[in-house]
Amino acid sequence: MEQAEIGIFGGTGIYDSGLLSESKEITVDTPFGKTSDSITVGIFKGKKVAFMPRHGRKHTIPPHLINFRANIWAFKEMGIKRIIAPSAVGSLQERLKPGDLVLPSQFIDFTKSRKSSFFEEEKVIHISVADPFCPELQSAAIKAVDNLHLKIHRDCTYVCIEGPRFSTRAESKFYKKVIGADIIGMTLVPECQLAREAQMCYVSISTVTDYDVWAEKPVTAKEVIETLTKNIETTKKILTLLPDFIPPQRKCSCEKALTEAQF
Repeated sequence: MEQAEIGIFGGTGIYDSGLLSESKEITVDTPFGKTSDSITVGIFKGKKVAFMPRHGRKHTIPPHLINFRANIWAFKEMGIKRIIAPSAVGSLQERLKPGDLVLPSQFIDFTKSRKSSFFEEEKVIHISVADPFCPELQSAAIKAVDNLHLKIHRDCTYVCIEGPRFSTRAESKFYKKVIGADIIGMTLVPECQLAREAQMCYVSISTVTDYDVWAEKPVTAKEVIETLTKNIETTKKILTLLPDFIPPQRKCSCEKALTEAQF
């Protein structure tokens, strides 16, 4: 089995990292079926890095049909301990403008039909996601962004919806005014909680593509792609720098997530 240290899930608009040398494509069989695509493994700044586009290379997999368990399992089988996950989101707050970067620290789950655990038969696992993102990776992301003299909004809440449709006006206003969330997307859950079950570190770096429909302007897929296209290079610059700030050894609690999770 090909091994790697860091895994990257490419979100909407990022289908090829373009960062890896000596790269090769591999497939990993999992007990949960096929992964979103083949995995590109290569060297980046002396580290072995794996890249997988979560929607497939040609964006053929809608968010509610992504095989999140297979994707996380494959990375785990490769020995990956840290996952960097860029994604596209809508804004639920005026201050978060299209093109802005956001580092979520919490999520609210409004998904409906996704397989959200590896443990369904032999064990009952109650994983803690009180703080769902790795503090070491969040710190590394902040340092990378600061190094690029960019701004990133911190301490934000991501509401994850089922998709593939966008929200109604009523739903959007509910998420904004009643729930008080900051950004909205379709892929964070269960990806991040499965990573926690697998005792892997995980960080989400979100790019705002639009104001959600609370702003009285219907969201379109075309608008999302146009904004993402403008910001792909920024995301790649962050991905380029981020590994420099990841400590060699993990001192976070992510690797011990199952210790107190079962009866």
